[in-house]
Amino acid sequence: MERLMNTKFRKPLADTQLDYFDTEAAINSISEDAYKHLPYTSKILAEQLVRRCSPETLTDSLKQLIERKRDLDFPWYPARVVCHDILGQTALVDLAGLRDAIAEKGGDPSLVNPVVPTQLIVDHSLAVEAAGFDPEAFDKNRAIEDRRNEDRFHFIEWCKTSFKNVDVIPAGNGIMHQINLEKMSPVVQSRDGIAFPDTCVGTDSHTPHIDALGVIALGVGGLEAETVMLGRPSMMRLPDIVGVKLTGQRQEGITATDIVLALTEFLREQRVVSTYLEFFGDGVPALTIGDRATISNMTPEFGASAGMFYIDEQTIDYLKLTGREPEQVALVENFAKTTGLWADDMSEAQYERVLEFDLSSVCRNMAGPSNPHRRLPTTDLAKRGIATEWKKEQGVMPDGAVIIAAITSCTNTSNPRNVVAAGLVAKKANELGLVRQPWVKTSFAPGSKVARLYLEASDLLPELEKLGFGIVGYACTTCNGMSGALDPKIQQEIIDRDLYSTAVLSGNRNFDGRIHPYAKQAFLASPPLVVAYAIAGTMRFDIEKDTLGHDQNGNPITLKDVWPTDAEIDAIVRDFVKPEQFKQVYIQMFNLGDAEQAPSPLYDWRPTTTYIRRPPYWEGALAGERTMKGMRPLAVLGDNITTDHLSPSNAILATSAAGEYLAKMGLPEEDFNSYATHRGDHLTAQRATFANPKLLNEMCLDNNGKVIQGSLARIEPEGQQVRMWEAIETYMDRKQPLIIVAGADYGQGSSRDWAAKGVRLAGVEAIAAEGFERIHRTNLVGMGVLPLEFKAGTNRKTLGLDGTETYDVLGTPAPLATLTLRINRANGEQIDVPMTCRLDTAEEVHVYSAGGVLQRFAQDFLESYG
Repeated sequence: MERLMNTKFRKPLADTQLDYFDTEAAINSISEDAYKHLPYTSKILAEQLVRRCSPETLTDSLKQLIERKRDLDFPWYPARVVCHDILGQTALVDLAGLRDAIAEKGGDPSLVNPVVPTQLIVDHSLAVEAAGFDPEAFDKNRAIEDRRNEDRFHFIEWCKTSFKNVDVIPAGNGIMHQINLEKMSPVVQSRDGIAFPDTCVGTDSHTPHIDALGVIALGVGGLEAETVMLGRPSMMRLPDIVGVKLTGQRQEGITATDIVLALTEFLREQRVVSTYLEFFGDGVPALTIGDRATISNMTPEFGASAGMFYIDEQTIDYLKLTGREPEQVALVENFAKTTGLWADDMSEAQYERVLEFDLSSVCRNMAGPSNPHRRLPTTDLAKRGIATEWKKEQGVMPDGAVIIAAITSCTNTSNPRNVVAAGLVAKKANELGLVRQPWVKTSFAPGSKVARLYLEASDLLPELEKLGFGIVGYACTTCNGMSGALDPKIQQEIIDRDLYSTAVLSGNRNFDGRIHPYAKQAFLASPPLVVAYAIAGTMRFDIEKDTLGHDQNGNPITLKDVWPTDAEIDAIVRDFVKPEQFKQVYIQMFNLGDAEQAPSPLYDWRPTTTYIRRPPYWEGALAGERTMKGMRPLAVLGDNITTDHLSPSNAILATSAAGEYLAKMGLPEEDFNSYATHRGDHLTAQRATFANPKLLNEMCLDNNGKVIQGSLARIEPEGQQVRMWEAIETYMDRKQPLIIVAGADYGQGSSRDWAAKGVRLAGVEAIAAEGFERIHRTNLVGMGVLPLEFKAGTNRKTLGLDGTETYDVLGTPAPLATLTLRINRANGEQIDVPMTCRLDTAEEVHVYSAGGVLQRFAQDFLESYG
């Protein structure tokens, strides 16, 4: 463990053999009684400063927390790194490439290892090729997953045996966030005789799922995760910590999904981007950890960085329920109460801003289309123009056909109440003779094997299977765009009739083009509502009023006839969700054993693969100097550009640039897999840059001056409109430096580092936007791309930018400095625009100046060990 700096605050923890650091004493020695007024987040950040900072810097760092200042950087040392196989594997590919670079410079590659414990869960590789109405779906999907990903899984196995401090949970076991919640997080760590709060970063934006247990966990890109893995602190300033007071109690029949979708709309409106939220109030005690996890999971959809709950009796009950050892459960309660982290000790916490939300105001909700914060009350379907008159014809798909209905995502499947509710809807539907519509591809992909055990014990799994919701895998599936192929006849009918087709899923993302290429729009819903829509078969259906079918007596059946009561749900959860089930699953899963050491610290790269390739970040243009002069715009974009626009993760179509490349490499179309799974090979992955067919590049206009939708760009100075990849290739051949101009909230969505890697490999040196989402901004810095923010009142429209310009950046990058963006118009006019340099800390300037995270580490490593 790290060298402990401030031993005068180290004290014995009562009733244990452990010590702890008395953060309250440290804080109060600076400002009397200040500790009790600190938010929960500040207390945990203060603890790690007391435990890790040198005495010379401790006081100044703690004053930042006490006085709510944000003018000094301080280090954060997460206790763990959690990865899924897409970004986790990509990070390890980078480290394997870094070993090669170190070896070529004469360094010892075996010394390049994660310093911080790193857990990699293979959970993002499974596609739902076989649907839930196929009794062999699980085995078929796993076999396809193994076949398609043989190169990737070979590399991951090598990592397990070559890198120190890396544990791997293989495919078929569940979703990283749910496993983290149910098993991996101890809530309170004990290492080398010291007890301290568990904290982690994860290579997925939904890592705050574990915040429900009072664990600070941030979603980061692979590049930031690599920084933490290699033992470097994540430099930060005191975040904006917002209290969210939950009042009232939810109404009968309202699920945690309904609550979180209402909260998502509310918090987006309150502009909580990049804040740390802390939920408290009279409404919190009745929320189970499953409910809280549903809320914390959607933190990135709020726009926030963290969604914290205090430690309380619900936390302790959950740790017992999930089979944590009694000694660990006792340690959590003892530590929390000793250190002022227990909910009762947070009553005097003070927040700079408090938002109030009444749980009793929540109705049954969906979200969509296209955005998770676009709340859609089910009572408003007709008023919003979603539910309309539609014609039912035998054997013909209706307008608004639901082609995918998926119970998916850790957001909901880690909450037994939501899963049980879906099972009870299925049971009542089956009893009344209702059936799934034949064009609906149904699936159930829980994030943990425990779900099967309690559904089997309660006899609800057969009910779900009868309606087509058999278990297709334990993985992140439809929510991540891994919804698999449609029945060819259904797909052809959609194409021939240009049918408005939709998807309904219990996930957290529904951006256009994400869920399936042929689902024109997608809607988020609770698991029981997903079941109802599989029966309805169309989004034109008014789910609250219309008839799902008729019973044996010809009476109409509506949603209220199949919806379970809270008492029914709670009775099933109480009687059939047991600690023994969690122990049965996780004892076996985490019996990792000792793997045989790899024969070489250097990976033997396979030359013909399209999955794993030695990364290029230390060679070619990336090793050269960025000019920041004469940059041409690759794209001029609007607001709310997501990482799905920047680097989609869904299925690769044969007509795309990546599809053409894979075909050229000899891959059959049925094994093209997803963009996400190919991110270990930069030659495939860079062809995903701006490959989303829903992209609106304002440089590309039709004859009427309207922006054309598609993966398009305009090559300048010729003014030729082409496919995006062709423009990128042209500019790469010309060694033309590029810039991207964008609106507000640039880079929201998933924490994928390829959204930054792709543009950097294309030659983009700067992004000029009205605002950045936190994770993507740090990824840009990690790739050596300069984020520049327009000052208030200035944007691409006020400046009249059309893409014919060239751009220069003047000034020396410094934390939040004002730099000048010089715009050179085609007519010779020059405009100098002041921009905020969004290198927010001195450490980010340090990384950017080196060309990125990996270049910085290579330089520092060789200096240290050379």
